[in-house]
Amino acid sequence: MCTPEETSLLQAEEAFSALLDRINTLIFEPLLLTGEPSDCKERECVQLLLKLTEQGRHLRDLTQASLGTLRQRLRSPATFSLHSVHLLHRPDLFLEAYRQYFGTYTRCVVVQIFQKTTSKKSEFWRSRRKALKQFLTSVTLETSGAAALSGVLCQPLTDHVQQYVLLLLRLGDAVGEHHPARELAIQAADGFVTLQSLIRQALEEASATQALWGTLSSRLVDALCTADRRVLQDSQDMPVVASPVRADRVLLFNDVLVLLQGNGFQTFDLKLVWVEASPDKTQVSSRYEFHVITPEEEFSLSARDAHSKACWLSKMNQAICQALSGKTDIPGQEQDQDPEGDEPPASRSCLYTFRTEDRLRLATYDGSWSWGKPHGKGTLKWPDGRNHVGDFHRGLEHGFGIHLVPSGTEDKYDCYKCHWREGRMQGYGICEYANESVYKGYFQDNMRQGFGILESSPQAPQPFKFMGHWDRDKKNGYGVWEDKDRGERYIGMWQADHRHGQGIVVTQSGICYQRTFHADKMVGPGILLSEDDSLYEGSFTKDLAYTGKGKITFPNGYFLKGSFSTGVGRGFHTQGILETTAHPLDPMHTCKRQLGLDAFPVESRWPGIYQQFRDFIRFDCPEDAQEAFLGFHIQTIKEFRKSQEYLFCDRSNPDEVSAKIQDILAELPTHREPESLQLYLQKALKSSAHPLGKLLKLLTLAFQATYSGVGANKHLLVLAQEEVQHHAKEIWAFYRGLLRVALKQQGQIQEEREDADKSAPEAYRLVLPLILPCFYPELFMLYMLYHEKEDGLYSQGIVHLSLFPDTKVLEYLDVQKHLWPLKDLTLTTNQRYSLVKDKCFLSATECLQKIVTTMDPREKLEMLEKTYDEIENTVSRVLEREYKLPMDDLLPLLIYVVSRARIQHLGAEIHLIRDMMDPIHRGGLYDFLLTALESCYEHIQTEDMRLPRLARVSNQKALW
Repeated sequence: MCTPEETSLLQAEEAFSALLDRINTLIFEPLLLTGEPSDCKERECVQLLLKLTEQGRHLRDLTQASLGTLRQRLRSPATFSLHSVHLLHRPDLFLEAYRQYFGTYTRCVVVQIFQKTTSKKSEFWRSRRKALKQFLTSVTLETSGAAALSGVLCQPLTDHVQQYVLLLLRLGDAVGEHHPARELAIQAADGFVTLQSLIRQALEEASATQALWGTLSSRLVDALCTADRRVLQDSQDMPVVASPVRADRVLLFNDVLVLLQGNGFQTFDLKLVWVEASPDKTQVSSRYEFHVITPEEEFSLSARDAHSKACWLSKMNQAICQALSGKTDIPGQEQDQDPEGDEPPASRSCLYTFRTEDRLRLATYDGSWSWGKPHGKGTLKWPDGRNHVGDFHRGLEHGFGIHLVPSGTEDKYDCYKCHWREGRMQGYGICEYANESVYKGYFQDNMRQGFGILESSPQAPQPFKFMGHWDRDKKNGYGVWEDKDRGERYIGMWQADHRHGQGIVVTQSGICYQRTFHADKMVGPGILLSEDDSLYEGSFTKDLAYTGKGKITFPNGYFLKGSFSTGVGRGFHTQGILETTAHPLDPMHTCKRQLGLDAFPVESRWPGIYQQFRDFIRFDCPEDAQEAFLGFHIQTIKEFRKSQEYLFCDRSNPDEVSAKIQDILAELPTHREPESLQLYLQKALKSSAHPLGKLLKLLTLAFQATYSGVGANKHLLVLAQEEVQHHAKEIWAFYRGLLRVALKQQGQIQEEREDADKSAPEAYRLVLPLILPCFYPELFMLYMLYHEKEDGLYSQGIVHLSLFPDTKVLEYLDVQKHLWPLKDLTLTTNQRYSLVKDKCFLSATECLQKIVTTMDPREKLEMLEKTYDEIENTVSRVLEREYKLPMDDLLPLLIYVVSRARIQHLGAEIHLIRDMMDPIHRGGLYDFLLTALESCYEHIQTEDMRLPRLARVSNQKALW
């Protein structure tokens, strides 16, 4: 059975539904017949009226749906429960519909749509004034048509909302405390109570805003009046004085702060307004003052008393919070008002175009802000096409950022991917220029500074690559220039973008020379090494023509000393003395002459690489500047040229997790024992995310740029060898620096036990074997070129010895027959010992062959020691007793094993081992075995081994 309260609710819904039908017929339908709008503002008014009409009809439809469920409830109370009534089942639909309706209604009030509508068709609405007033509960004779129209569209609806509250509360009380519909009714009533408050506040703000427009000039109204804008505070109602700017009136709206200045005004978007309520209390004049901070201006507002100041501060903070949250004038359930006194956040995200500041004039910034300054990640765009995407700090570019600068050519930009500090490029970066050349290196004050690599496009008319030191955007100091078009490489000193000082030029044809340069011009005498290994000392032209006094030393040791000249059509002329009889120089003096040793001390090469890593240590490894000091590595660059994706992408090796420096420093002290340290260094040097790995990567690039390709010249071997050894020392020093910082952060003290002399053995023992594989291809090529002649003679001897069986070679080498491992030979019935090849000392031969399978000098020496052990074990097995080989027996046996191992470029292998082995082994067993191997190598080069003397000796012995 239905309650009287349900019947009352049904009657109220019937009356309200009928009222909405009449309003639709008498008001909404005529409103839609306003005609075509003549301008944008009229078009906006028409759109608002259409929207209000749609929302009014939606309210009517909801009311009729509610009425239908109430009627069904009255007809069938036993089968249709109370909580199925539409108003109780979905009160959120009703609340949202009323919010939307009154939101549009207040917009119409603010822009005075009802006044404009009634004045446009005054006769029509004057004729309907009496009908309109019938909808209102309180009217007077002075009520205008506009006021009546406005009241009809508002008062009946607010009255019905209030009626909903009373009826739902009564319904909740009537159904009983334990009825399932009681809670629904109470919740619905609470929602309408909140809605009443919000509607009342919205209507008051709309009325106040509408009244404000009447106090302003039409020009100001046209500029400031928008449908969504509401006035919250007016200095005429609660006075404040602005300083140092002059303002006749201060208006606080829900979206902007406005300073009226005569006939002009200034507006400040509240999303970018910060209020600081912390005046200097020592000055009486500023006691009620608070500061307003905007992107381009700062000023103060002074109130008369503490109450006025608190009121303004509260209203401004609430308005800023509302603007940041995007709330409407009728907020929804999830957008309840902020609690009193809440302060807006200091950090915000917003779009703003600068107007007055010189550096940023007309630039648009979209990103994070803090206290009026760009702060955080954002994008800055200038009208001339410049574009910066990255990190900002207190208004300046600071941190990693991408900067695009138009080049003047359509769709062509210089693209800087770099670290910034206080608005200027500072640290590691990559620049892709519009001409498709690329610079990877360090910047300072927007200029290339320190180590850097500049490489042109391969399709450039004169392709090049420079790797070296820069100073104030110019090549300065030690560097390597490769002219890919001419096939030349310059290694040496630079000044102001010119070759200046000592330099070495290596050509693709094999010619190389060392000369002093002055502003790209050669001055003074130099050294020129020709492809045929002749050496010229004196002056020569850019075209490598001898001129003036000089000396030519030929490969055979003869030399020509005199004056040289060339002329057009005259060929080459000389006048001097050719020396052929006096003790000629060693031929190796020319073909193995080394260049640059005195000109470029190893400590002076690549200072720009080491400096950044040293500074990183000096500043205690700052994590926020790790990339700026040590650089970053990415797989692809150009695809991110105009995209913010690059800003947030992982710029480390994609196959690795980018290591944080603090994690690295925390782990470092845990690896102090030799074995653990060796494994740690091996892992760190292979990781492109580890500082040690980054340093090694840069050093490897510099080494390849110098000694690969055109730079693979035997006259540069010692330069390369020195660099590798020096790199090992520097990497070890960098590791020690990292360890010192790590211990410092953990409150420990590192023992001061290392100087340059003491650290060298550890660098050789721990670091050099780990880094040598990175330099090995280029370094070994230089060793091969350096020992090319010796290896050629050695190869001839090996080829000749390979023609003969084992027993013949052993006999020729005067190996005592009781040491021959004949029992190891398995012969068929048709074989003789004299025909067997490559069977004797097979285990030792196979062991020696493994010397080429590793790049570590220590492992190569270990293979050599195992070879010696295998020879001795074989002899002991033959003699059936332990036998220690004397040198007289060892050397011929070792020569035999070397001849059968057939190792290519053995001279290069021997000398690389000797140069790169740990100094601790010098004078020890390894040194002795290496010396023995070198003796075998030299013996095989002798003429007796290279000529068919062995065959003649064999024939003579057969005749005897």
